[in-house]
Order: sequence, then structure tokens, then C-alpha cells
Amino acid sequence: MAILVTGGAGYIGSHTCVELLNAGFDIVVVDNLSNSHPEALKRVSEITNSTFPSYFIDLMDRESLDQVFQEHEIEAVIHFAGLKAVGESVQNPLKYYHYNLMSTTTLCEVMEKNGVRQMLFSSSATVYGLPKQVPIDESAPIGAVNPYGRTKQMIEQMLQDLSAASPEWSVGILRYFNPVGAHESGRIGEDPNGIPNNLVPYIAQVAVGRLTEVSVYGDDYDTVDGTGVRDYIHVVDLADGHLRALVKLAHVRGVHTYNLGTGRGYSVLEMISAFQQASGRPVPYRIADRRPGDIAVCYADTKKALEELDWRAERGIDEMCRDTWRWQSMNPRGYKVPEPVAQRL
Repeated sequence: MAILVTGGAGYIGSHTCVELLNAGFDIVVVDNLSNSHPEALKRVSEITNSTFPSYFIDLMDRESLDQVFQEHEIEAVIHFAGLKAVGESVQNPLKYYHYNLMSTTTLCEVMEKNGVRQMLFSSSATVYGLPKQVPIDESAPIGAVNPYGRTKQMIEQMLQDLSAASPEWSVGILRYFNPVGAHESGRIGEDPNGIPNNLVPYIAQVAVGRLTEVSVYGDDYDTVDGTGVRDYIHVVDLADGHLRALVKLAHVRGVHTYNLGTGRGYSVLEMISAFQQASGRPVPYRIADRRPGDIAVCYADTKKALEELDWRAERGIDEMCRDTWRWQSMNPRGYKVPEPVAQRL
């Protein structure tokens, strides 16, 4: 029996593949490579000394996806695949609603057809919108404020409704806070298309010389140094959270939602300072105006994941920055992208 990993060539997906393989799971990867690189899967194989089937197909290609399920004994699905850039979702909302919702609907339909009813869904803390208080626990009201977050929120509701209609489903909804870092080997890491949308890869590209400076949006918040505070979590800790949730799903039914974060926050300037120390490189920055919709402080309450999954984040800010820098310095231009050689269906 194998775990199907959709979006397995992506940032979080590739790190989760490593942890799954190291833990003795068999995996099958499906990825359309729209925001990822086949080189990542090659490196996953090298890191783990393992081989696994990969299919470069789109989740909305129902016929090809169905063939994957027929070719392999799939036990559960970890669903990472989806469009994920907040800014792009605001500029092109229909693209996000169409792809994220329709691809997940198709995946669930194919799973049902093939008798597979265990899924871990890659959600996001963006579903909480502008929280009224911190730390944020799983019972906090949700109300995403951008199309990307709303697609995550809608998929969560769809999975709730599916489980209510078909009680044999086991669904884990994992709400990530801010994934950062990279595998300790430096072989896989975050390689965003174009200019990074997130703080830490932006800092890393400034440190390596690809970008000139970091824009710090606001220095007058009620925080330790006036800059925004967020909950950053090492991607390997995040991947480990998926393994713990996968074990949980094997023994329960229904929908179970968990925050995956560290339970504490770091400010923008703290992250810049820590990265300068880890890299030994200057990270120039400038203070800019606040962005509309930004809040001062956002971090997770992680007690539920500790109590029910026996999981907590183990890596701190120094390891996050150290491992990010190792990846960025070893791969200053990200992955070198060879022509993909897909397994023919």
C-alpha cells in the first residue's frame, strides 16, 4: 500500500516525501510541475536512496488520475497540489477558484471511485483571516480575506460535507503557519517562481545577491521592535506533522483539524538579524508603509496537535535560518530544471 502525494515536487511536498520514505512508507507522486521542479524529486530519491513512481499529470485530468489509482494500491492521499500565491489570487481570482476547487473535487471523486477515503489536506492559517486574538486555536472563527485563502476555506467545508455524507471518510485538515527552512542536506528547499512572496526566501535571495534589499512593511506596530510578528515553522517539522497526522487518520473517522506552527512568533527584524548571523552576509532593508490587511501579531496555539498527534515543532529560528541559507548558498539560482521524463500512462 502506498501514499499518494499530490504536489509532491513542491516545497512542502518534497520534504514530506523525504520523511515518508525515511519512515518506511511507499509513495506515489502526482505533480503538474506548474510551480515545482522535477529535479526536486530526483534529489528526494538521492537523499533517501529510494525510488518511487512519479506522474507529471494534472489533477483535473480525470482519466490519467484514475489510471494512477488503478496502477497502484493507494492507502491514503496527502493533498498539497494547488495554486498558492496570495497576490496572484487577488489579481486573477477565477483562476484560483477554478483550479483549486475543481482539482480537489476531481481528486475526491476519483478517490471515492477507487475506495480510498483517507486524505490529509494542506490548508493554511490564512483561513483565519484577521484574528481577534492570539494565540489562534482551531476553534477560532474563520474568514479568509483573499481568494487564495477562501479556496482553502471552501475546500475545508467541502471535505466536512463529504465526511458528513460518507462517514467512512477520514480527513485531516492541517493549517500551516509560515513554513521556512530546508532539508539539512541543502539539496532540496524553497525555489519560488519569480520574486518570492514570502519573507524568508526573499531575505535569502537578498543575502545571496539576487535581490537588493528587503522591504519591511511597517515599523510602528505594538510589537517588540515595531515590525510584524509571525509564527515561522521549519519545513521538516511541518513534514513530520504530516506523518503524525497520517498515523492518526488510520484509526479515526471524520474530519480532524490541526494547527501546525511553533506557538511563538518572531518579528521581521528578528528574522533579518538571525539570517545575517546564520549566513554571515548583510541583509539590507528599508522601512515601507504598512500593507492593507496586515496585522501586528499572528501565531498558533498548538496544544491540540501535541495532545492528539504527539507532535510539536523541534527546530528554532537559528536552524530555520541556517538550513535556508545552506539551501540558498548551495543553489543560488534554485533548481536547474532538466526536461521532465514522465512515466507514461
